[in-house]
Amino acid sequence: MGSGQLPERDQSWWWERLLVTSPWFRRGRAVLKHLPHDPRCRLCAAPFEGSAAPLMRLFGKGRWPRNPNYCASCFNKIDTHRGGAEIESSFLFADVRGSTQLAERMGPTEFRALMDRFYATAAQVLVEHDAIVDKFVGDEVIGIFLPGLAGEDHAAQALAAARALMSATGNTTPAPWVAVGAGVQSGVAFVGTVGDGAHVELTALGDPVNVAARLASAAGAGETLVTLTAARAAKLHEDGLERRDLELKGKSGTTPVLVLKG
Repeated sequence: MGSGQLPERDQSWWWERLLVTSPWFRRGRAVLKHLPHDPRCRLCAAPFEGSAAPLMRLFGKGRWPRNPNYCASCFNKIDTHRGGAEIESSFLFADVRGSTQLAERMGPTEFRALMDRFYATAAQVLVEHDAIVDKFVGDEVIGIFLPGLAGEDHAAQALAAARALMSATGNTTPAPWVAVGAGVQSGVAFVGTVGDGAHVELTALGDPVNVAARLASAAGAGETLVTLTAARAAKLHEDGLERRDLELKGKSGTTPVLVLKG
């Protein structure tokens, strides 16, 4: 085994989780995501609050104190099998447009309530579209669409989630309750754990992730910028869609994208 290479048993564990070759994990998550209600474990979708939460705690799926983004069961498994795998996935980044100006106009409590509403709405949309909720960073939410959970049409699921998020935040109307821009990209990325000690997180790293982040930053209010790679993987009809060639920070050359409005 070379330096930095995972033991075979850990590699198998990650492939099983990322591709969801285990039918029980897929069926279990499909059931858990419909139980009330958010917030949920970012991996298995077990609810931490609501009527089902006491039952989840009996099965070891209560919120893990060392890392409240995961249930105790999932975090222990992630902690035991640290590492990951390179896998074809799709990524959705969405952030609030003009959050600095909003914070300036609003009081701190009012701004926090707005962001909490955005986070809750985005998390619900991502879970409903079989994404792993990667993280909330500032005014941004990140979703990972794996072939094992979102299906082989994970790019189409990412686009559907972007559309659903635009609708849920009112960006399909002239007066959204919060203005959102989004970016979608597909490609091979490392999906696995980063960090150490109590600060282990499941996340994704690589060029497709960086591109999706840059697209979300470049999108206007109500816009979803989609790379041609993701659009073609999703079998998106390009006729009538605006096309832009963007110069993204850190990328050589331009990146052609399609623009979905609202």
